[in-house]
Amino acid sequence: MTLHPPLEVSAREAGGVYYLHVNGRLTIGEPSEHLCEFTQNLLNQGARKMVVDLNDIPQIDSSGISALVKLSISLARKGGGLHLICGPGRVRDALTVTRLVEAIPTFENERAATAGF
Repeated sequence: MTLHPPLEVSAREAGGVYYLHVNGRLTIGEPSEHLCEFTQNLLNQGARKMVVDLNDIPQIDSSGISALVKLSISLARKGGGLHLICGPGRVRDALTVTRLVEAIPTFENERAATAGF
């Protein structure tokens, strides 16, 4: 069995928008659970607008995509929103094939993602 480094998530807040940087595989099990727990804590603290940077994610599976969908729904129910940052590559291809880019606004960079709110 190949061991992969754990998923790392960090956040900063500016102007009411929480910027999350995610690094590592966003896959079934601990990685997707870690993202869900991290974002739930931010929601509990009052976060309503989030920008999640996926550019340092080498792989995403259905569990990772599900975590993003759940976060988007939770934010929308609280009157907020989720924007993603994801450049070209395997992860963007997965988001496109699953049509997630149509459901969650996805941008090339942070400036564009922030302007989308």
